[in-house]
Amino acid sequence: VGQNRMASAAGLAKDLGCTVLLKGHETCITDGNTRYLNRTGNPGMAVGGSGDVLAGIIVSLLGQKLPPLEAAAMGAWLHGASGDICAEEIGQYGMLPTDMVKALPRLLK
Repeated sequence: VGQNRMASAAGLAKDLGCTVLLKGHETCITDGNTRYLNRTGNPGMAVGGSGDVLAGIIVSLLGQKLPPLEAAAMGAWLHGASGDICAEEIGQYGMLPTDMVKALPRLLK
């Protein structure tokens, strides 16, 4: 991926004709043209199963007819924001993916 994560993600998206979400500190979301940088989230989310929660959120948004780029961008924000709620309430070292799922309804009100 190298130093410029967004450029790498955009290049892959253009090459494959798809939407790319590159997880990490400041998650990159792009279709090769439009680019989003998500700044929600924290290191406590780096646990097994967290990516599954993100995938589930995005698939749910796609099922509600959001376009792929918007579903990925919104999903990344919701995922990170739920992790931030958990970090504040539970702490980064104790949170689990199930805690992030339980925080989602507060963001969707």
